Amino acid sequence: MKIAVTGKGGVGKTTITGTLARLLGRDGFRILAIDADPNYNLWSAIGIDEDVASGIEPLLENEELVRAKTDMKWVEVLGNFFQVRPSVDDLTALHAVEGPDNVSLLVAGTVNMGGQGCMCPSAALLKALIGHLSLESDEAFIMDMDAGIENLGRGTTKGMDILLAVVEPGRRSLDTIDRIRGLAADIGLNRVFAIGNKVMNTEDEHFIESILESHNIPLLGIIPYDENIRTADRLATAPIDLDENTPAIQKIRGLKNTILQKLKELDSDERHSEL
Repeated sequence: MKIAVTGKGGVGKTTITGTLARLLGRDGFRILAIDADPNYNLWSAIGIDEDVASGIEPLLENEELVRAKTDMKWVEVLGNFFQVRPSVDDLTALHAVEGPDNVSLLVAGTVNMGGQGCMCPSAALLKALIGHLSLESDEAFIMDMDAGIENLGRGTTKGMDILLAVVEPGRRSLDTIDRIRGLAADIGLNRVFAIGNKVMNTEDEHFIESILESHNIPLLGIIPYDENIRTADRLATAPIDLDENTPAIQKIRGLKNTILQKLKELDSDERHSEL
C-alpha cells in the first residue's frame, strides 16, 4: 500500500500524514514514511524525539549518495534526463530513523543554498525509491509531499496506490486540487481523493463539498478544526501523543478505516475488470 498526501501549503497535510502513519502502524502495518517536503518536519507529526530528528541527514543533501544513486553531480547536469541506478534497497536500511508504532522515517531533503541548482536530482532519486519499493501485505508506504503541485510535475508520485489531496475551506486551496488531479492523471494516477481539513462549521463543510462536486472529485472525509493540533505544534509533539481522543484525531482514525476500505474496493474492481 503506497499513499501520497499533497495539498497547498498550510492545509495540514503533514499532521494528517504523521497521524495516519501512526494509526496504520497500530493496526499492525510496518510503515515507511517519507518526508518529501523541503521544509521537512514530518518527524514532529510522527512523534520522533527532536534530538533524534536533529541528527537526521536528508538523503538528498548527501551529494555523494545522490551521485552514486543517480550517476550525476549537482553542478554537472546540463539536460533534463537522468539515469537512475535501480538498486536503492540500502537507502531504507542505512538512512531510516525508527519512530513509534512501527513507523520508520526517511527524509528526502532539499537544496540548502541559493544557486545550488534545481530539484531534479531529488525527483530522480525519489522516483527510483518509490518505483523500487516492493511491499509485503503487512507493509505500507506513506509520503508527505512538497506543498503545491511541483512533485506531481516531476512525476515522483507515479506508482502510488492513492493520492490524498488535503484542502481547507478556502478558494485557493480548492482551486489547487483540480490542477493536482490533472497532473496526477498525466502520470497515470487516477485514484485522487480529497480530505477536507480545518472545518469549523457546516458552512465550511458545504463550501468544500460544493466545490469538489463541481470538479467531480470525491471527498473521503472531513476533519474539524482542532485547537489541540496547534498546541501540539507549539510543543513539537505529535498530536496523537498530546491527546489521541481529540475531535481531529478521532476523525483521522475514521479516515484511516475509510482509506483501507476504499483501496480494497478499488483493487477488487480492477481485478474484476481484468477478467
